[in-house]
Amino acid sequence: MNLLALLAAAIVGWLWWKGHLGKDAGRKLALAGGAGLAFWLLARGQWVGGLAIGAAVAGFWFKDRLRRKIGAVPMDEIEARQILGLGLEATAADVLAAHRRIIAQVHPDKGGSADLARRVNAARDHLLQAISRAKG
Repeated sequence: MNLLALLAAAIVGWLWWKGHLGKDAGRKLALAGGAGLAFWLLARGQWVGGLAIGAAVAGFWFKDRLRRKIGAVPMDEIEARQILGLGLEATAADVLAAHRRIIAQVHPDKGGSADLARRVNAARDHLLQAISRAKG
C-alpha cells in the first residue's frame, strides 16, 4: 500500500514538474493531498483528525470556488489578450477599441451576461496596467 502511494506521489510530482497540471497546480495539489490525508485518517479510524482535515479542505475548496465565481482570482496576461482578441503588440488604444467592440455584444443591457461583462472589464484593466508598467 505504501509503495502504491509513493508511486502515485511520484507520478503527480512528475506531472507538476513538466507543467501538465495547469496554472493553478499548487492549489489543486494541496486540496487533493489534504483530501487524501483526510480519507487515510478516516480509514484508520482516526475520526477527529480526519474530519478536521476534511472540513478544512472543504472550506478551502468552497472558498476557492466562490472566489472564482465572483471574479476575484486575477487573470494572467495571456488570458486577458485571448478575451479581447489582441496580439502581443497591442497598444492602449487597441485595448480600448477591442473592449468597446466586445462589451457592446456581452453587456447585460444588450442581452449578454454580467459575468461575461465583468471578465471583459477585468481583461481591459489588466492589459492597460501591463502596458503602463511596460512603458514606465
